[in-house]
Amino acid sequence: MKNIMGFIKENLAVGLLLFALFLGAGNIIFPPLLGQQAGENMIPAMIGFLITGVGLPLLAIVAVAKAGGDLQLLANRVGPIFGVVFTSIVYLAIGPFFAVPRTGSVSYEIGIAPFLPEAAANHWAPLLITSVLFYMLILYLALNPTKLVDRVGKILTPILLLVILVLAIKSFVTPMGNPGDAIGKYVGSPLSEGFIQGYLTMDVLGALVFGIVILQALRGMGMHDPKKQVKTTIFAGFVAAIGLAFVYISLGQIGNTSINVIGASDNGGIIIAKSADVLFGNIGSIILSVTILLACISTAVGLLSANAQYFNRLFPKVSYKTYIIIFTIFSLIITNFGLSTIINTSLPILLIIYPLAMVLMVLSLADNLFKGGRIVYILALIPTFLVSLYDGLKELNVKIPFYEDLLNTLPFHDQSLGWLIPAIVGAAIGIVIHKLSK
Repeated sequence: MKNIMGFIKENLAVGLLLFALFLGAGNIIFPPLLGQQAGENMIPAMIGFLITGVGLPLLAIVAVAKAGGDLQLLANRVGPIFGVVFTSIVYLAIGPFFAVPRTGSVSYEIGIAPFLPEAAANHWAPLLITSVLFYMLILYLALNPTKLVDRVGKILTPILLLVILVLAIKSFVTPMGNPGDAIGKYVGSPLSEGFIQGYLTMDVLGALVFGIVILQALRGMGMHDPKKQVKTTIFAGFVAAIGLAFVYISLGQIGNTSINVIGASDNGGIIIAKSADVLFGNIGSIILSVTILLACISTAVGLLSANAQYFNRLFPKVSYKTYIIIFTIFSLIITNFGLSTIINTSLPILLIIYPLAMVLMVLSLADNLFKGGRIVYILALIPTFLVSLYDGLKELNVKIPFYEDLLNTLPFHDQSLGWLIPAIVGAAIGIVIHKLSK
């Protein structure tokens, strides 16, 4: 018992670090929107959201930990070229291209803009000034990732949890009102719609790359035994999963009880901002801004650190510090295009790479069943890509009639899960071929 308690105490900070890396802009703004739009179907919708927002990221953490904390080693099971290309795309997507700029934009729109006059909030100058200050802080924190456990896990995360806890208790003790009617796909298929909405958090993609940050932090703590690193990383994954589930359910509850008081909205940031004001008055906006800023700072630091470490290893002639500076400046530029532009631009890419990441992750966990046969990965990922590619193109209003007719025959295609059966069939065929070739 004493050994168990010692293990928990020793590694809890690592779990809080991983939780803080996950909890970013999307994790704050999407659950309230789901809660409001799902209405009376909140429970099945939230279950679907928790599967992609908590369950699958936990499995991804386990998969990456067993692969040595390296997404590229995992992707290399398909082939070395795929390993480099896919890993680079994932890193850039959840790094300086989309996820990091989203943290900067959300920090401004929810954490700063509500305190400004309307005319000033809609002007480009405050966003630029705020984002410059935001990324200066991010740059400082990211230049020394071995101290992330102390700076984020032990300081920022407990404060962040306390702020969310206050909001959550208030929303459950004195809810704003009753749930409204479900709208859109939440009416007929709330579970699958919640599952798809979980894509927007990018948590599975984040889980695949956070392994390198966690390992760096563990080495900074003097832990160099690979088996102990895997055990600690898996423990950290469970801590992060529990924290994320608590946050998602709490924020979903706030959105679910808000519609009769603040009205309907298609922006989760607006829902949570107005709800905080209703629940706590003027201090509610301050509580919310602190929550958003802490969440976005910790996530941006983790993502930029992971990107810089990966590309420094891929192209070592460029230093870690140089990559951090380049990615920070690039994120600063993208941030100033605004939140709506960032989300609309990222969605097609997300629809393409998210299914690939999930299939790769599940196959890696079942790798022992087919002894790592490359043909299994290839035959599962090819049909997955062919379906998910069209989902991404369709989001860009690029339609191919005969191809669309073919995909419409696939089970679950209406729920944007048309890739599921082809992936399973492809993997099964790959297993048969692999066994016959032996």
